[in-house]
Amino acid sequence: MAKAGWKVTVLEKHAIPGGRARYLKAEGFTFDMGPSWYWMPDVFERYFDRFGKKVSDYYRLTRLDPSYRVYYPDGPMDIPADLTKLKQLFESIEPGAGEQLDKFLTEAAYKYEVGIKKLVFKPGQSLTEFLDLDLAKGLLKLDVFRSMKVHVAKYFKHPKLVELMEFPVLFLGALPEKTPALYSLMNYADIKGGTWFPKGGMYQIVQGMYDLAVELGVQFRFEQEVTEIVIENGTARSIKATNPQGVTTTYEADVVIGGADYHHIETQLLPNQYRSYSDQYWDKRVMAPGCILYYVGLNKKIKGIQHHTLFFDTSFAVHGNEIYHTKVWPTDPLFYVSATSVTDPLAAPEGCENLFLLIPVATGLENDTEALRDKYFDQIVSRMEKHFGQSIKEAIIYKKSFAHSDFISEYHAFKGNAYGLANTLLQTAVLKPSCRSRKVNNLFFTGQLTVPGPGVPPSLISGEVVAGEVVKAFS
Repeated sequence: MAKAGWKVTVLEKHAIPGGRARYLKAEGFTFDMGPSWYWMPDVFERYFDRFGKKVSDYYRLTRLDPSYRVYYPDGPMDIPADLTKLKQLFESIEPGAGEQLDKFLTEAAYKYEVGIKKLVFKPGQSLTEFLDLDLAKGLLKLDVFRSMKVHVAKYFKHPKLVELMEFPVLFLGALPEKTPALYSLMNYADIKGGTWFPKGGMYQIVQGMYDLAVELGVQFRFEQEVTEIVIENGTARSIKATNPQGVTTTYEADVVIGGADYHHIETQLLPNQYRSYSDQYWDKRVMAPGCILYYVGLNKKIKGIQHHTLFFDTSFAVHGNEIYHTKVWPTDPLFYVSATSVTDPLAAPEGCENLFLLIPVATGLENDTEALRDKYFDQIVSRMEKHFGQSIKEAIIYKKSFAHSDFISEYHAFKGNAYGLANTLLQTAVLKPSCRSRKVNNLFFTGQLTVPGPGVPPSLISGEVVAGEVVKAFS
């Protein structure tokens, strides 16, 4: 918006920019509080390129190799960054799977190239946006109507390979049988695009975006929690925001772009008659997972740990069912560990380890207590100790948890969601909450609850798409 010549003011509840992608500093450790995977580097390059900049102007990237490690019940498997080595690994698990991976990736490459360009960068305001000859010709190849589960099963039979190929879509918000096979483009992003890490942590992306915005004249107002959007005759005229001392400031506006939780903006900041969606509508939305997070500092190094580790040593199907169907606290969850200090020594004091632990859980759960969080922490750390063959609990010198109730209090997250709306077929493109209000002519929405969906790259794309809609409507 600033590049298009608008005077832009960002109102931010917290003391620093970043929202869910903030950082936490404690006891000499620096933790990324939210996103931890750097996939789709081309999307970040595109973002900065829009302003005549490069990613390297703001932060340095390292490609991780192995991309990540997976622990199965019978032990670990490293996923090499090199495609030839990955094909050899697949072949060693299931004869013929190396060649099948090539075929799978050829299809996924098409979905990535066409899907990103022709579907993801659309504002979802009308079906006419999708009247595109290339899109029409390639609709079947995009696999919008077949499930990810059926698609993966066409190529791979071994349970390890099936789980490995299905895992990227888990965070899109539905089980593989409910997720369109279009999202095998995530596998392409994983395998061909690679897994990267910005030196200094994921917050360097935020810092880069913030520095760029300031260069462009954007004004940031921190510790300003928006409490009301003032509407007059269907037009947003001003924003009221309150600081921690209870002082309210009014900001006049020609256009309002809401980057906070969509449901919160609709239900708490607008008068009822200006809401586009009812409570019933929101209650019927299928949500991507919530999560329990732990930020842990150890006073020693863990031998052999990788930057990213997935623990698939319990039932994939049972945990998935608990997240998406029965919607209960998990019995024996899959989980994920990021050890940024493996790649970036400055993330922890010398000789120490920085751990970020994540358990995906259903949204809307109750009884998010410290006792429950401690129970899960003990459960997953015991499994880590068993797999690593090393003690962890006695080395903990810092620990903080962040879960359902924190997502609500810190981010006004609907049902405590961590990732937004699920990317199901019935919640895609024009079927998502609209990026433009139906009742307020100058109110727009961006972020994970509107187009194109959850994740850091889609959220970056969302900002570009929505800015384009504002410029088109008001310039």
